[in-house]
Formats: sequence, C-alpha cells, structure tokens
Amino acid sequence: MLEIIIKGLFIGFLSSAPMGPVGMLCVQRTLNDGKKYGLATGFGAVGGDMIIAFFAIIAALGLGFSTEFIQQHEGPLKIIGSLVLIVFGYVIFRKNPSKSLAKLSENKKSYWKVFASSLILTISNIATLFLYIALFARFNVIDANKSFLFDLVTVLFIGVGAFLWWLLITYLVNKLRRRFNPRGLQIFNRIIGTILILVGIVGIFSGLTII
Repeated sequence: MLEIIIKGLFIGFLSSAPMGPVGMLCVQRTLNDGKKYGLATGFGAVGGDMIIAFFAIIAALGLGFSTEFIQQHEGPLKIIGSLVLIVFGYVIFRKNPSKSLAKLSENKKSYWKVFASSLILTISNIATLFLYIALFARFNVIDANKSFLFDLVTVLFIGVGAFLWWLLITYLVNKLRRRFNPRGLQIFNRIIGTILILVGIVGIFSGLTII
C-alpha cells in the first residue's frame, strides 16, 4: 500500500507540473485576482486529473493490464510507456508558455465558475489521458488481480500529489509576484521536460534488460 501511495503522489505531482493551459491560467489568476482564485483554479485541475486518472485505469484494465499480461510483456510495456514519456517531455521542453500569458486575461468570476472552467479545461485535454496511461505502464501501477480499492487509492493520491503541486505553485507565484518573470516559466518547462525525458530513457534501458 505504501508503494501505491508513493507512486500516486509522484504521478500526480509530475503530471501536473508541466505549465500547460491550466498552469498558465492558475498563474494568471493568482497574479491578477489573488491566491484564492489561483487555488480555485488548482482545485478544478485536481478534480479533472482525478477523473482522467480514473478513466485511464479503466482503459488500462480494459486493455488487459493483468498481472500475467504485465509479466509476459513487462519489457515492451515499459519501453512503450517510456517512449510516450519522452515525446511528452520533448513537447513540454519545446513549449514557451509565456507567449500564452497575455491571452488568458479575463474578468473576475465566482470561485465556482473558476473551479468549473479549470475542471472542464483539464478534462478536455485528451493528451493527459495518454500521459497517465504511459505513467501507469512505466511504473507498473495497474494490476487486475488486486482489489479495485487499490486503484481508487492510487487515484486518490494522484489527486493529493496534484493538489500539492497547485498549492506550491500558487504560493510561490503569490509570494514572488513582484519579481515574477514569465520567461522563467519557459525555463521551468524545460526542467520538467528534461525530467520526463530522463525518466523515459531510464525506463527504456530498464525495459531492454527485461526483454
């Protein structure tokens, strides 16, 4: 169970860290409207991440990610999942989120509307579903022979990991608002992209040793 919790936290934190549209929206709202609006945006993203993670688990189980299947194809699964992570990492590394900051300006809304807009934006990003499936394959999260309760715990702690990320980014942006430089987001994206690429490379070598 401890391993599941740690993997869930790591996946939730790592999958939330890239500064995509929701991340930019969180930064913009924190800067313009205050920390509470940034947190409401983050909460919406957490809800969306948990929904997507749940469907990713269902999809993985539907693809036959049983213990026997994983044992027979553990190497290829790790390699495929790692290749997807490398692609995601490269896309994130190349993206310049600061160009989108000026486009995200909007009038203040109620916290519920802020939450709902972030939730919908997160769910609408279908690429996140494939990212979760890749992470599940990379870290051997899915096991059809275990109780579905373990999968629900995984989803729960993915949400906790995502929540910790949004709490951190909102706190930092709010504290550093006077020194905030949108160009720094590009550097941060490159760091996250590099981490994903390195995790993918390690996964490929790990998968090759199993084949």
